[in-house]
Amino acid sequence: MINKKILVAGAGGFIGGNLINFLRSRGHQNLRAVDIKPLDQWFQRFDDVDNHSLNLQKAETCRTAVEGMDIVYNLAANMGGMGFIENNKTLCMLSVLINTHLLEASRIAGVTKFFYASSACVYAADKQKSEDVIPLAEADAYPAMPEDGYGWEKLFSERMCRHYHEDFGLEIAIARFHNVYGPMGTYDGGREKAPAAICRKVINTILDNSHEIEIWGDGIQTRSFTYIEDCLKGVNLLMGSDVQEPLNIGSSELVTINGLVDIVESIAGIELKRTYNLDAPKGVNGRNSDNTLIKSLFQWEPSTRLKDGMEKTYQWIYDQMVNQSSAEKARFTRP
Repeated sequence: MINKKILVAGAGGFIGGNLINFLRSRGHQNLRAVDIKPLDQWFQRFDDVDNHSLNLQKAETCRTAVEGMDIVYNLAANMGGMGFIENNKTLCMLSVLINTHLLEASRIAGVTKFFYASSACVYAADKQKSEDVIPLAEADAYPAMPEDGYGWEKLFSERMCRHYHEDFGLEIAIARFHNVYGPMGTYDGGREKAPAAICRKVINTILDNSHEIEIWGDGIQTRSFTYIEDCLKGVNLLMGSDVQEPLNIGSSELVTINGLVDIVESIAGIELKRTYNLDAPKGVNGRNSDNTLIKSLFQWEPSTRLKDGMEKTYQWIYDQMVNQSSAEKARFTRP
């Protein structure tokens, strides 16, 4: 696989950028990176990679991106945290164009393997009503009742991958990511997810000396969060196998949102007053990853402790925010 020509779609984003760096670190040299964002807005960009700013919602653009490639990783999607997902259902659904056109372009180009980044949002809502959630196994996506908008697009795109495998013999790999977090990602602007959002809010209280944090929902909703390095290792294991069915790649360490705030407060060495915005988007009441299948296949599961991963994430976001604050102060105080 080391000499294969690899396309990473969505390479300007958080997971995609880290994936490109992961592949580079393992000796891959024939890498093509594509994202809709202008190159100067990518989280990570490398001069030894063939970088392109392209709109993959268009069929002809997908054919251009895939031409000459052996392997395609599709991480491209219009998505964000719960606030973005709940308020932009159409935009989330339109990501189906990306996956459909990339699959067809891959078939035409003779791609040997296609990876699709799916999500735990495909899981049936009636299995996530309680904070004391039973971990979700791969079979729990059916009967289908996914998260409206984003979840439906992910589930439909999983089926498209399956049928391209059945009808055309395209080898596929489908990962259901569970709340991936870490450095080098979005932490503000409305698309950030809970770990980054909590870090940003806590850091803001330090910078403005406010000592108060707003939490979306009642704080007792539960989640598991997967550190980026575990995510990439899981993807690598999956891509090196012949597994064709969707596979959970997620931590099984369950935490409440209040517990997540506790962790970040401990890292920051601060205790804050909490207010709860019960009208804000909060998602399902409980979600956790059942890792029975991935452990049976690879004798492995994501193992980075949430506290350890959050320390690295917090430090990276803190450095970004402090540097930005210093730059703004310098701009306004310049004679």
